[in-house]
Amino acid sequence: MGKRIIVDPITRIEGHLRIEVEVEGGKVKNAWSSGQMFRGIEKILEGRDPRDAQHFVQRSCGVCTYVHALSSVRAVEDAVKVKIPKNARLIRNMLHGAQYQQDHIVHFYHLHALDWVDIVSALKADPAKTARLSETLNTAPWGGTPYYKEVQQRLKTFVDSGQLGPFNNAYWGHKAYKLPPEANLMAASHYIEALRLQAKSMKMHAIFGGKNPHPQFLVVGGVTSARDLTPDRIAQFLYLYKETQDFVNKVYIPDLLAVASFYKDWGGIGGTSNFMAWGDFPMTDKEPDSNFMPAGVIMKKDLKSIKSPDQKKVTEHVTHAWYKNGSAKHPYEGETAPQHGEYDTGGKKGAWNFSEKDVGKYSWIKAPRYEGEPCEVGPLARVLIAYAKGKKEITSVVNSTLKKLEIPAAALFSTLGRTAARGLETIAVGNAVEGWTMELIENLKKGDTKTYQPWKMPDKAKGVGLNDVPRGALGHWINIENKKIKNYQYVVPSTWNLGPRCDKGKLGPVEEALIGTPIENPKQPLEILRTVHSFDPCIACAVHVIDPDSNEVYKVKVL
Repeated sequence: MGKRIIVDPITRIEGHLRIEVEVEGGKVKNAWSSGQMFRGIEKILEGRDPRDAQHFVQRSCGVCTYVHALSSVRAVEDAVKVKIPKNARLIRNMLHGAQYQQDHIVHFYHLHALDWVDIVSALKADPAKTARLSETLNTAPWGGTPYYKEVQQRLKTFVDSGQLGPFNNAYWGHKAYKLPPEANLMAASHYIEALRLQAKSMKMHAIFGGKNPHPQFLVVGGVTSARDLTPDRIAQFLYLYKETQDFVNKVYIPDLLAVASFYKDWGGIGGTSNFMAWGDFPMTDKEPDSNFMPAGVIMKKDLKSIKSPDQKKVTEHVTHAWYKNGSAKHPYEGETAPQHGEYDTGGKKGAWNFSEKDVGKYSWIKAPRYEGEPCEVGPLARVLIAYAKGKKEITSVVNSTLKKLEIPAAALFSTLGRTAARGLETIAVGNAVEGWTMELIENLKKGDTKTYQPWKMPDKAKGVGLNDVPRGALGHWINIENKKIKNYQYVVPSTWNLGPRCDKGKLGPVEEALIGTPIENPKQPLEILRTVHSFDPCIACAVHVIDPDSNEVYKVKVL
């Protein structure tokens, strides 16, 4: 008889997520992913001016700030059939690329690294050995024995006080941690340095966007940054960009490789089968054909048979979500009809032997499907698609990483691969940002300062805005009548990744990824957190472990 582990809520994410798994024989046998928060922004938008939608949907999240506005504006632009000027396309790409840099660094160090790094172990480290280790692994602008002694003392002050602050309530000392103390001390110092960088990198959005979070420079038809296109502003953007990309190349990627070298077994844990990306970063006005990160669909891990995605083949299922029952619908016809009920994953009152047909509704997240199949979206999907299509900016960094780690390409289909892909695409996209900035400068030198294309609002129209944001494929669909929003739906990356079962009982990607995960200690399910965090959920964790043999409930806090 299995055990149920309920992780609720998951921390180090945005929003409220509950993960429940059934463990048998030391491995996850079944899994349920549940979004625990309803917002209903789609309902708020009904009857409003389509141009206002971006300001509402952007408030869906304080982390994915700019990206919802971009997708929303693109949806309206598709509806009204307007082509934006070249300068507007370049500025949008630059700020989107800046979002990738900032978001992926924050995820690795502040949301995900503590699943691999034992902070308290760093107190046992030799600062001199740590300094020598750091010199062999990275070219960080800080270091040396005195530096690591100071970092270690700061950590010791936290521990001795009994108040670990941001490092409290974690599973320090867990057997699944494998890094030596010196590597843990080095990683802890980089955690702190990444906090400093985060504050700087966010300024890139403010230079052309006015502020961060929720920049205000986007409009249907282009951008409002015309007065900001001065040499000083562009130079300021480039300075911050280069400092951020230097951190990626000199610290983030070396740390990623160092950590991965101790966890190669995770190259066979946490994988999924299907992948989808809308693609993004248009290099010309021919979208999506010119996208720097290409679009594609991979089914059953078959990299040789990539299809071009078609948004018409997307449906959302509500059989296991807290909405009124109905058939699977395309977002244009989608409904937001909340109907909360019992949390029902089957096997109530300790009776864990149940059929999947006994599973009821258990999440506020709908279940998106592409041609009826669940699809993982995000960095791994994008990197796999670009790699399979032979995009040199991706193939070079992927092949180099596989060679350095001495692991096969098949290891990409895993939690380790998902974490690595995020870092590798940060290199590629970050490098492209400089190219777009230089292209903008050259265009301005030619006298082209246009950033906006006028247009007229039709009485009736439909449009879709697709982009691929740090967490994955994002789509906004708008239906306009009488120049107002009649219906508005958006399918976000975490809906794709963390959604529940569909009407055919097919598990969502996170649910699938958790199956087979080894669990060393059910009271400290660190391994569950590794895979869940690798998706960078945007939906927040105390843990309840239920032992059906004794009905004993363990309440365990988690970082």
